[in-house]
Amino acid sequence: MENVSLVSLYSGSKGNCTYIRVGSDEILIDAGRSMRALTSALTSVGGDISRIKAIFITHEHSDHISALEMLSKKFRIPIHMTEDSAKKVLATTSYVKSNLICHSPLFEEKIGDITVRSFPTPHDSDMSVGYTIGLPSGEKIGYATDIGHITREIRENLLGSSAVVIESNHDLQMLHDGPYPAWLKVRIGSPRGHLSNADCSAFLPELVASGTRDILLAHLSGENNTPAEALKAAMSLNLGIHIDVAREGEPTRLI
Repeated sequence: MENVSLVSLYSGSKGNCTYIRVGSDEILIDAGRSMRALTSALTSVGGDISRIKAIFITHEHSDHISALEMLSKKFRIPIHMTEDSAKKVLATTSYVKSNLICHSPLFEEKIGDITVRSFPTPHDSDMSVGYTIGLPSGEKIGYATDIGHITREIRENLLGSSAVVIESNHDLQMLHDGPYPAWLKVRIGSPRGHLSNADCSAFLPELVASGTRDILLAHLSGENNTPAEALKAAMSLNLGIHIDVAREGEPTRLI
């Protein structure tokens, strides 16, 4: 994939943002943390907020949208999200409306030479989506985090991707033995919660069989997982591809 860059600027419960550049077209998926943190991380990998052509939001939880208010005050960047998520965002912010473009759960946007398509994902939000990023070469990148389980829609959209960013949120034993209250453990482990290392790893052979060669494990829990545990689960399959973990505190380059 020539002239393509994908970098997780940061990932996890404290904030999520992924930078994708295809030629001269640059977009973000999600905009968690603060505007200062986002722009600083973007600059550190050679990006610039002034060049971002669009921001695509997966869902309305704060770790995916908390930078939007200040970004909307300072910049005229189109923000794409589903109507149901937008209703929640607009109830608590004032400036985001000026840049907001609302969609149904299934939508497609052309940004220069790339095509961004959404698909529904199972999460305990008003609406949650993943994305595929279609490239001029005909290849695509798949993106799906905050997913309680692997659905038919996730399979249909991620299979055939050259590179995939996918959730590997928690280690089952760490979640069971950890400090969270029982109700929160149930929520995280539910079909509309977060994907475990085990469930993520079980899906990886399907991705590899469909042509995926680069995988980034994302949205790791800071309390119920470690990069080492997530990687151990994925690497134990000996898939012969590039697998890395998106870090909470520093950019992680997949492509």
